[in-house]
Amino acid sequence: MKFCSDCGQGLVREIPEGDDRLRYVCTACQAIHYQNPKIIVGTLPVYGEQVLLCRRAIEPRKGFWTLPAGFMENGETTLAGAQRETREEAQACIINETLYRLFDLPYISQVYMFYRGDLLDGEYGIGPESLEVELFTEEQIPWDEIAFPVVVETLQEFFEDRKKGEFPVRVSAIDPVWHKQQKK
Repeated sequence: MKFCSDCGQGLVREIPEGDDRLRYVCTACQAIHYQNPKIIVGTLPVYGEQVLLCRRAIEPRKGFWTLPAGFMENGETTLAGAQRETREEAQACIINETLYRLFDLPYISQVYMFYRGDLLDGEYGIGPESLEVELFTEEQIPWDEIAFPVVVETLQEFFEDRKKGEFPVRVSAIDPVWHKQQKK
């Protein structure tokens, strides 16, 4: 940032009184401009023995498969954002939603939240951010073409959990070294 979004004046980086990290502070109005992690919300839509995946039509990882997900918007809950992303990317609705997976990625300042739910009536379509949308059994998943490590891990855990009939909410942080290895 170079200019204050409140008054347009220049910014400096300093540790404000009572804070413990560098922030952008306006030289004129003293507004503190916080930069916080981005929250990505999505769903794991399930229909019978299949899960719904979208082939990305946008970067990053254009052409790779992912769960329907995207950035949370102001004024919506995490679930509402996940449902919106599912409608936008897969023209689909889910029901019986429950929080399933939370990933902290502090090295890129992101938090991922996935809700597991049932695909309503098995209906879906191709949204503007998707090249294709398909239902896959575990054996059909194109594992080498999955866009993001958090999606790989979520899918692997889901199929293991399904065998046990238990779906605990998991929370973990992703190590950047593991992340880089998975992208190769």
